[in-house]
Order: sequence, then structure tokens, then C-alpha cells
Amino acid sequence: MLHAPVTPDGDLLRWVEFPGSEPARVYLHGLGASSAPYFAATAVHPALAGRRTLLLDLLGHGISDRPADFSYTLEAHADAVAAALAAAGVTGAELIAHSMGGAVAIVLAARHPELVSQLVLVDANLDPITPGPGPGSGGIARFTEQEFLADGWRETRDVVGPHWWATMRLTDRVALHRSSVHLTRGTKPTMRAQLLELKIPRSFLYPERLGEPADAAGLRAAGVAVVPVPDCGHNIMLENPDGFAAAVADALSPETG
Repeated sequence: MLHAPVTPDGDLLRWVEFPGSEPARVYLHGLGASSAPYFAATAVHPALAGRRTLLLDLLGHGISDRPADFSYTLEAHADAVAAALAAAGVTGAELIAHSMGGAVAIVLAARHPELVSQLVLVDANLDPITPGPGPGSGGIARFTEQEFLADGWRETRDVVGPHWWATMRLTDRVALHRSSVHLTRGTKPTMRAQLLELKIPRSFLYPERLGEPADAAGLRAAGVAVVPVPDCGHNIMLENPDGFAAAVADALSPETG
């Protein structure tokens, strides 16, 4: 496990790293998650092993610090990841990023293009979300921060279920709420608009049984490969690790990129 200070106060972003060849591969988890539990098995899958690999935890999540005065906007998350990658000597990385991590990865690639050579988004957030009852960022963002800290987190725990809660319970509650609010608001321009403007190879993996992402035709027209993965839901890497590893390896192959 390694770390780097990523804020003016010295808050540490931590990651698990495997040695290997360059360019590095960087994995980013989703809201209320942690990269090692979600990605470790597929990062060392025969189809993907052998590269220098960093499994990063966003601030407020997993093994990273939980600064109470951090904004937890997508831009702030992206800049913190950029600081960690710079400290690790990473440039031109291949980013594999799930859900909210995909939104952060898009912003990272737009704001710090020297750090990212290729983007593999895994059922990532591309558009703003209307808060409302249910699991995920929309359900959390419908509470005020005070409401969520007082009692709303318990309702979230009961809605998301024990699997997601296993990592969500490790997430700082302030970080979880603020990250959810900013994820639902999105960025300006939106994550989708920023993705369409990027000049690097980009792929969007989605669970086949849930259907294509919104405006898949627009993504394809902009050069984004839209790739179905069978036999899985939103957590593709956990529900079909072999299919996920194969899809990522194909997306990162020189012929595809």
C-alpha cells in the first residue's frame, strides 16, 4: 500500500500497487466503494496481468483519508487523483473506472491530459441525475447533509443491501453525501460532453441485459466504443470477472485503441 499527500493540508490518497511494465493501469472505484475489493481479482487476471497497476481509493473512501473540509466535487476528486499520480511518477496511464469513478476519470482526462492515454469506462455516470428515493447517489442526494448525517445514512444502508454496504460503511458519511450531491449535479460542461471532446481512445462497457447507455449512437459517432458485457449487472467486474477482463483487454489492445 502506497500513499501521497493530495491537498494543501497533506491529506493522503492511498492505493494498492502491483509492479509491472509501463504504461501503468489505474483503476478507480465507484461511489461508496473501494478499488481493491472491486478490481483486485480482475487486475491480476491472465488477460490483464503484467502491467504496473494502481488500485486507487478516492478521498473519503476505502483506505484514503477523510478530510472534513474537502468539497468532494468531481473536479476536486479528479485533481486529488492527479496529484497522487504525479507523486507516483505516472503519466499516460490507461484508466479503468467504474460508475462515479468513470465520471472522475473523464474530468481527470479533460483537466490533466498528460496523465491519461486511454479510458475504459465501466457503466459510468455521464449525465446529471434527479435526486429521489432509491439506492445510489440520487437516493443519498435527496437528503440535506444534516439529514443524512443524522439518520439518512441508516435508510441508505437498508436500501443498498449488505453487499454494497460492506464498502459503503467504510466511506466517510460527509464524503459519501457530498460526493453524491456533486455526482447528481454533474459538471459543466457535462461529463458526457467532456467525454465526446477527448482525443484519446475511449470505451464504454455496459451490462448487456440492462441495455445500451443513453444516446449510445452519439457516443459511437464521437469514436467511443460501446461494448456490451453479458451475464452481469452494474458491478460488471464482480458479476462476470472473466467477461470483464476480456472486454477491458480488448478495449486496451493496440488494434482497438
